[in-house]
Amino acid sequence: MKRVLAVIFLAAVVACAKKPAAEATTNTTAEAPPLPADVAAVSATAKTDTTDTTTTGASAIAEETGDTIVATGEFVSPTRSELAVKMPGRVAKMFVEEGSRVAKGQPVLQLETDYIRINLQRAAADVARAKAAEADASRDLDRKKDLIAKDSIPRATFDRSQANYDQAVAARQSAEAQASLLRQQLEDATLRSPINGVVAEKRTDVGQRLGDATVALVIVQTSPLKLRFRVPERYLAVVNKGDAVKATVDPYPNVVFEGRVTTVGGVIDPASRSLAVETEFPNRDGKLKPGLFARVEMSAR
Repeated sequence: MKRVLAVIFLAAVVACAKKPAAEATTNTTAEAPPLPADVAAVSATAKTDTTDTTTTGASAIAEETGDTIVATGEFVSPTRSELAVKMPGRVAKMFVEEGSRVAKGQPVLQLETDYIRINLQRAAADVARAKAAEADASRDLDRKKDLIAKDSIPRATFDRSQANYDQAVAARQSAEAQASLLRQQLEDATLRSPINGVVAEKRTDVGQRLGDATVALVIVQTSPLKLRFRVPERYLAVVNKGDAVKATVDPYPNVVFEGRVTTVGGVIDPASRSLAVETEFPNRDGKLKPGLFARVEMSAR
């Protein structure tokens, strides 16, 4: 009987010793406690950044949907003009603001011209005086010609009259050149747009002094606009100059803009096995803007 009790007691002791070990094993395999909110947010952001980098790292290449090549691109201006004054001066008037549409030859800025106008008046007086002196020297030379023909005066006297006339002519030409220079400066004081476009940047204002190379305004051409995208090399024989293309943009989802292929790249990019295509859109109504993204479609046959 005692031996039986001893065996039962020993079995109970062994069972109690195994129970903590089983609990420890269960706790070890259980899920870890949740991270704090700020740590979890940082971890999620890191995972998102990694995913985005993997997704957007490759350049976008056109795809084929049925018989249509579909691509995305960005409208760019074919001409960007940075306007600077031809001579230093202080801004007297501004005729445009950022976003203003301008025509070729339209005044956009004017410098102060008070001193130029005063100098031009003085130059005009100098021209008048030089012309009068030239006319007087011409009359004197004509008289001397008659007298020298009759041997009534020495040759030296005639030569002096001839020299006086030549000097008067040179003085008149110099005065006229100075007046022309001042008129040109007066014209250059007004800065004009060299193209039809839109004022993209206004970097000065009334009262500011501009130097020789100071850019006052930036004007970009908006009609026509160019749009570039890339297509796989297998379309090299399909895409040709003059082919029609259609584009849609988010601001006008129901409007289809039509353009033409102007350039097909002659070099295949070895990394992406694609070639560049450049198209042109008239944009006569001005709806499209440089920098606007577009979805482009063209025939794949």
